[in-house]
Amino acid sequence: MTHTPHGLAAEFPEFALKLSALKEKDAHFAKLVADYDVVNGKVHRAEARLELVSEAEEEVLRKQRAALKDHIWLHLKP
Repeated sequence: MTHTPHGLAAEFPEFALKLSALKEKDAHFAKLVADYDVVNGKVHRAEARLELVSEAEEEVLRKQRAALKDHIWLHLKP
């Protein structure tokens, strides 16, 4: 198994504690994080050619990941 890049802890290292706390107390935030992890895994598998998808599908996944990351950032920003 390969390391999946772009995990939220790596993307927002300065907010690691806040990420963990928000996941525990905010169900909506926890769902955003879970959705991000699923989409991020799909992007990784597509990029690593572990799962064959079209370029268009891969682009859609990347956009979904970016949108989820933006929503998560809105909860994290000071």
